[in-house]
Amino acid sequence: METTRWTLDDIIQMTLDVGEDWAVAHAERLLVLIDQISPDTPYDFRVMEFAAYLHDWGAFPRYIQKDVEHARRSRQVVEEEILPHLDLTPAQKGILLEAIELHDYRDQRSVQSNEALLLREADMLEFLGMIGMAREFARGPRNVEVCYRRILSRSDQIQGRFTIPSAQQIARVRFERMEQCLVWLEEEGFGAL
Repeated sequence: METTRWTLDDIIQMTLDVGEDWAVAHAERLLVLIDQISPDTPYDFRVMEFAAYLHDWGAFPRYIQKDVEHARRSRQVVEEEILPHLDLTPAQKGILLEAIELHDYRDQRSVQSNEALLLREADMLEFLGMIGMAREFARGPRNVEVCYRRILSRSDQIQGRFTIPSAQQIARVRFERMEQCLVWLEEEGFGAL
C-alpha cells in the first residue's frame, strides 16, 4: 500500500486543525524573518517551510506530554506521524528533525545545519520587540506583573545568543523597542505592575 504524500498546504491546514490560533501566523512571521536574516546563509527553502509550520506541534494540546519539552515532543510527533508522508530525501528529513528539535532558545546544543540555525535565531527574534511582548501578554495569564517578569526573563536569556549578523541587527532594534516600552509600562504601572 502506498503512503499518502502531504504537501505544504496539507501541513498548514493540519496546523490550523490540530494547533492553536497563533501557530500559522507565527510560522508565517518566522519565514519572513528567515528571509531577512539569511542573505549570506544558504538553506533548503522547502525544508525550512515545513520546519516553520511543524516546530511547535509538541506544544499543541493534542500532542503535549508532561515532562517532555515541546521542541523534543515536536520532533517525536513529526518523526512518527508526519515524516512518512513528506516527499523529502533522507538528508532533508534529518535536517528537518534537527531544526525542529533544536529550535528552542533554551537549548544550548550546537546546531549542524543552516536550517536549524536559521529557525532558532528567527524563533528567538519572535520573542523580542513589540511582537514578542504582544505574544507574552496574549499568552497570559491576566496578570501584567507575571507577563512583565516573563518578558524580562526571556529577554535576558536571549540576549547575546544571536550569531548571524543580520539577526543581531534586528535583535538590537527589537531590544531597544522593548526597553522603551517596558519603561513606559513601568511608568504607567506606578510601581504596581
